[in-house]
Amino acid sequence: MKHLIDILDFTTEEIDKLVATASDIIDDPKKYAHACDGMILGTLFYEPSTRTRLSFTSAMMSLGGNVLGFSDAASSSVSKGETVADTIRMVSAYTDIIAMRHPKEGAPIVASGVSRVPIINAGDGGHFHPTQTLADLLTIKRKLGRFDGLTIGLCGDLKYGRTVHSLIAAMSRYEGVKFVLIAPEELKLPDYVKSEFLHSGNYEEIASLEEAIPTLDVLYMTRVQQERFADKAEYERLKDSYILNKAKLSGAKETLSILHPLPRVNEIATDVDDDPRAHYFYQAEFGRYIRMALILYLIEKKGEPTKKAEATLDETLTCTNPHCICTVERGIKPLFKNGNCAYCDQKGEKK
Repeated sequence: MKHLIDILDFTTEEIDKLVATASDIIDDPKKYAHACDGMILGTLFYEPSTRTRLSFTSAMMSLGGNVLGFSDAASSSVSKGETVADTIRMVSAYTDIIAMRHPKEGAPIVASGVSRVPIINAGDGGHFHPTQTLADLLTIKRKLGRFDGLTIGLCGDLKYGRTVHSLIAAMSRYEGVKFVLIAPEELKLPDYVKSEFLHSGNYEEIASLEEAIPTLDVLYMTRVQQERFADKAEYERLKDSYILNKAKLSGAKETLSILHPLPRVNEIATDVDDDPRAHYFYQAEFGRYIRMALILYLIEKKGEPTKKAEATLDETLTCTNPHCICTVERGIKPLFKNGNCAYCDQKGEKK
């Protein structure tokens, strides 16, 4: 069964095909209006979502299909203690494809192991958000015309920002791409992301947004996510670390593309919204079209396996990440790849 758990499940050729299909949908939506007649998308959102959940719903309905699911785990049997695996076994019997969001990292991996239909990761904790990355890529392609040779600034919460992790994974495969990482010390990019996707020649870390702006082709702003902090005092201290306003864009390139996965809080001032370089609302709109293309592609490729590094059972190691699905749900095997937890990618520790 082919799933989309992280963006590396797709080759660059597959991404190019999805972007091309989404562009064709934008140009001729009527051609796709009955492509999923009689099919059902399950939307299982264990934590709040506006754009992602509604764009998936809109995408399936625009393809002629139907949608069932929940937007609040408290309204499902999860509140009675049902595991992710059991929920997926049940819902996959009622649907043709499932999009799920979960606060624990690796939950979609657990789901993909038991599902009878394709699983789409719509965000798992601070881990990955591959469908947001597809929307990002469609926006970059339509606004800048290319992926190669871009300098991409990523600003704000790079530690818990799953959209950042997925975008780096995707864009690191294109020629000549450079990343500028702009974050306070407490919210820097995790080492596991750096070690897998970055090297000394393709990134730099700086503290000043103003210093970075003139060099950028893409500025990807993120909010500091209150829901990821156990210490609310730390959140209050860090939440306004970076604020982009019109004055700070005075030295920016005319062709700069300003992106944000939304929702925003204070990190982009409203006086930026009318700037022609502000593309974040286009980005949200394009999310619908790329998710239409994704649904079509996964249903078409339903019989093909996802190619993943083989994980092995290792009972000498343990995952100590409190945000990982394997530390909170019963019945999950301790699987590791090269010493890293197969669910959250964090380094395992000896028992």
